[in-house]
Amino acid sequence: MNGNDRDFPKDFQDTGTGGRDERDATRTGPTAAGPMATGWVRPQRSAALATLLSMMPGLGHIYLGYYQQGFINIAVIAGCITALSSNDFEGLEPFIALGMAFYWMFNMMDANRRAHHFNRVAAGLGAEKFPDEFPLPKARSSMFNGILLIAVGLLFILDLNFDIPLDWLADWWPLVLVLFGARMVWNSRRKAG
Repeated sequence: MNGNDRDFPKDFQDTGTGGRDERDATRTGPTAAGPMATGWVRPQRSAALATLLSMMPGLGHIYLGYYQQGFINIAVIAGCITALSSNDFEGLEPFIALGMAFYWMFNMMDANRRAHHFNRVAAGLGAEKFPDEFPLPKARSSMFNGILLIAVGLLFILDLNFDIPLDWLADWWPLVLVLFGARMVWNSRRKAG
């Protein structure tokens, strides 16, 4: 037993057979040549437990080993709760509350999905295969979204640092919907032509 083995439970320590015990030699299928050949057996993760732990945002992701995502989830929910409890966002409470509820539910479903993915990879089955009718979403970045985020950030800076009130947002917020609609029309016309 080397110095690193003392930190792991007995079931996961290297037995001198490349991380496999005698029972592994009789296994067939994807697990026999899967992760056990690497010298470290990854224990299965319970998708139900990950979902249950995610009732406290981020805890399910931390259970699965996705520490950064777990801390991001708790920070988003804590930010929403802070915004709801302050008087700075008067009139925007329904949007913040709906966004928080959506994100909370997404956090739980994502932990469940990641647990299933973790178990597939740990069993040596690889990633899921999608039918051709359901293409994977492509990574996108857009100038429009970047400009919109910069504009919103500048508005908050003006309000917080220069006491320029944002009262007019209560009357003009539907303009954001118009901008997103115009962007969708623009993109569909550009793809068609």
